[in-house]
Amino acid sequence: METKAIVKYVRTSPRKTRLVADAIRGKRVGEALNLLTFINKKPARIIKKLLKSAMANAEDKKFEDIDSLLVSRIMVDKGPIWKRQLARARGKVNPIKKRTSHITIVLRS
Repeated sequence: METKAIVKYVRTSPRKTRLVADAIRGKRVGEALNLLTFINKKPARIIKKLLKSAMANAEDKKFEDIDSLLVSRIMVDKGPIWKRQLARARGKVNPIKKRTSHITIVLRS
């Protein structure tokens, strides 16, 4: 049986978020939560919250043992890019790209 949770339009770049996602892929839920607690990156807090949401979804679906769940898939997709401009000297501008991510986590017993 599977359960999943999705968060969209997260204000972190997909490249940095994938570093954290790769650390917990294939691990048990308890071990993944422990790892995310001690990873000192912004995406770790977001993924930890998403993992807890997926665990709550599993509880609603009446899974037998929540602690035996595995993080079978975690996908980080690119979301829309917010484009801004930074004013520079002599009337020029530099582009600023604020990247967003869509994160999907799938737990399997």
